[in-house]
Amino acid sequence: MKRLIFTTIICLAATVVFAQTDSVKRDTAKTRHTRIRLGFGDDVSQVSINDTTSYNYTSKAPGFSFGLTFTRFDIGLTTLVDNGSFTLSPTNQFLNYRSWRSSNIGFDVLQLSYRFNSSFRIYTAGGFDWTNLRLRESVTILRDQPVLTYQRDDIKYDKNRLTAAYIRVPVAFDFRTHNDEEGRRFHFVAGAEMGVLIGSNTKQESKENGDVKLGGNYHFTKFRYGASARVGYGSIGVFAKYYFNDMFDDSPAQNGLRNFSFGMSIGW
Repeated sequence: MKRLIFTTIICLAATVVFAQTDSVKRDTAKTRHTRIRLGFGDDVSQVSINDTTSYNYTSKAPGFSFGLTFTRFDIGLTTLVDNGSFTLSPTNQFLNYRSWRSSNIGFDVLQLSYRFNSSFRIYTAGGFDWTNLRLRESVTILRDQPVLTYQRDDIKYDKNRLTAAYIRVPVAFDFRTHNDEEGRRFHFVAGAEMGVLIGSNTKQESKENGDVKLGGNYHFTKFRYGASARVGYGSIGVFAKYYFNDMFDDSPAQNGLRNFSFGMSIGW
């Protein structure tokens, strides 16, 4: 999976360079057309294809846009919400985590959008998202058990991490202001976000056992859904995401345990 993701990033980076070096601004016709986006974020040059197959650039006319991208790169913190409380119940204390080391990282690589005008559009996208819990307790989360199960260890771990990887699919409304004197604008984004589980693992580091990484079924929910919001200026912003369904499936003791993430984001 890492090789696939790294390969995707390299291909997207090459696409960005190609799109930027070959872009030549031309006059655009005042007609509706479909745009193919190549590059980083939404404010990069856009290639348009009209009925005569000529190529136009930097058009903001209403219409659909689809293509490869590398945008909404999120890096932030993840927090567990236990039946409405940020304090874990005694049943879930084995998941006690280091707040400043538990992270959420993600980015989008495909995007389909429809622009109504220069200020408003709706989009859906596809990308990857990782939730990483850095556990405080000396426990091992056991894989492939009937329910979420752990065992206490007599080892002090330098790192004890529980990770879930998802394909993420946001659907959002994006409102942006007109450019200011610096050529930047404000963005206000709100919508839904869904995710499909593609893998989960644990990674432990200790003097006794060295580095141990195990993949398997750790009962992360296979499909998650929630709400997200973004606010930013230029290419920099902040994000917040809250998932409405439980973090773990088929594990009654963890009913009501949900995920909230927030942090910084680059690109629109």
